[in-house]
Amino acid sequence: MAFLDRHQVLERSPTLLFVFSLLVVTIGGIVEIAPLFYLENTIEEVDGVRPYSPLELAGRDIYIREGCYVCHSQMIRPMRDEVERYGHYSLAAESMYDHPFQWGSKRTGPDLARVGGRYSDAWHVDHLLDPQSVVPESIMPKYAFLADTVIDGEQIEDLVSTHRFVGVPYSDEMVEAAAADFRVQADPDGDWDGLVERYPGAVVSNFDGQPELTEMDALIAYLQMLGTLVDFSTFTPDANR
Repeated sequence: MAFLDRHQVLERSPTLLFVFSLLVVTIGGIVEIAPLFYLENTIEEVDGVRPYSPLELAGRDIYIREGCYVCHSQMIRPMRDEVERYGHYSLAAESMYDHPFQWGSKRTGPDLARVGGRYSDAWHVDHLLDPQSVVPESIMPKYAFLADTVIDGEQIEDLVSTHRFVGVPYSDEMVEAAAADFRVQADPDGDWDGLVERYPGAVVSNFDGQPELTEMDALIAYLQMLGTLVDFSTFTPDANR
């Protein structure tokens, strides 16, 4: 009863309640935040994770612009039903170069964290042109206009440079070759050896089958790399983290 009586003093005094609430929040914040200043890196480095290629980066911007994140998450939680449906649970390292990350919590459509390589380019084209043609129960709107919107990559070097400014480790070579890499990733007949050397695992394809480079090419390039960078057959979590 003595404890309850003392607690009533706080409940009856807005000022005291505010002061003690602020004290509790301050202590909790210090306990959670202070250790971060003594860690060199809070994300486990994982082999295979790399920055986005210029075309993938442009496709990611289109993904965000069109609000795809509103209906599709990119975070597989370590629960049996999710792992069995979508694949290995998501790693923080897979989003380390995302600004902003696309984890999300809403799944009107399926999670896309491991969609890369699951479907052909042609399937993605059909799905974007008319979602119901491949998934009859889908309520996704049509994005056929992406195939009619030609992009020239005029500002792609600036885009890559901006991401480098916020911490993405693009080298000088990557920035200088950004415009060329942007175009050649959608040209299987081009000289794309340098692209693949700079961005291992980058998919080179005429994604939408048209001679012009379009927004659909960029979006599909982005989708086709999601979840493909880490070889989970050899991945072993760091036991020290």
